[in-house]
Amino acid sequence: MRSPALETARELLRAWPVIDAHCDTLLKVSQAGRGHFSTGLPGTHVDLPRLEEAGVTAQFFACYVEPQYLPHRALERALELVDHFYGEVEYAAGRLLPVTGHAGVLEAYGEGKVAGILSIEGGEVLQGDLAVLRALHRLGVRSLTLTWNFRNALADGVAEARTGGGLTRFGVEVVREMGRLGMLVDVSHLSEAGFWHVLEEAPGAVVASHSNARSVCDHPRNLTDDQIRALAAKGGVMGLNLCPALLTREADKVGPDGRSVGATLADALDHVDHVVSLVGPEHLGLGMDYDGIVHTPVGLEDVSKLPFLVSGMLERGHSPEIVRGILGGNLLGVMREVGMA
Repeated sequence: MRSPALETARELLRAWPVIDAHCDTLLKVSQAGRGHFSTGLPGTHVDLPRLEEAGVTAQFFACYVEPQYLPHRALERALELVDHFYGEVEYAAGRLLPVTGHAGVLEAYGEGKVAGILSIEGGEVLQGDLAVLRALHRLGVRSLTLTWNFRNALADGVAEARTGGGLTRFGVEVVREMGRLGMLVDVSHLSEAGFWHVLEEAPGAVVASHSNARSVCDHPRNLTDDQIRALAAKGGVMGLNLCPALLTREADKVGPDGRSVGATLADALDHVDHVVSLVGPEHLGLGMDYDGIVHTPVGLEDVSKLPFLVSGMLERGHSPEIVRGILGGNLLGVMREVGMA
């Protein structure tokens, strides 16, 4: 018997641009070699066939630089990942479009293609030079997650929160220059002091591309209710992260048979419900963190399972209009507001 909610979910995923604000799939692409992203990447959560199957219109591809490249080879590694992205664009022969803003997303949606948007995860890549930021912008990068979990030349990450440090002088310069360039400032992974400092300095809305609600799951990577309210007041969006440890403190729970069952679809929906009730549905999006997480929630094993997340929202009473915003409309609005073109 077919679920009416699941059928409606599949229709919604085709009826409006769907945007995911964060995946780490470029790391998998760099290991697999050219062309596999277009035909299928076994052992991963995201590839082009599954994005097409799920109805995802636009995927932000993070260039995350692994620790072994830090600090001196960070830019070199980021450029390698950018090159891998454009290599896959060429191999996909029109199925994957590199875009840099909301107009490109709408164009890809109209043509029934998948849009790829480049982001950088970690300000180490900038090598302390605003000229590098501007050069990356010219290469198509449109979002920067200022830190990963640790300290860099811009700010302290969540693992350094004990210092109480916000943005450095260079970090302030970067945030202001990103505003001028029309880039998304991403506060995921940032220390709490850094979060508040960014909201003071950023000229427009900012995003937390892949974070959840700390009051639902008490994890330092998640945002407090005060942070979520402030992000919303700034006009920003928080992307729902599917990392089990960020969904539930029982991420390592086991079933009756002794096997791990981890987080579930219901846990992800609890975060949706909380954010919507706290600040309204306009400030939530998707930032699923696929291929950046080792384990996935039961029922959401890869991006092709997105219809089940959508049907779960509908079954919990969220209207199609609300769900449409969460799927992409809210993030598209922020992209338009900051001048991401």
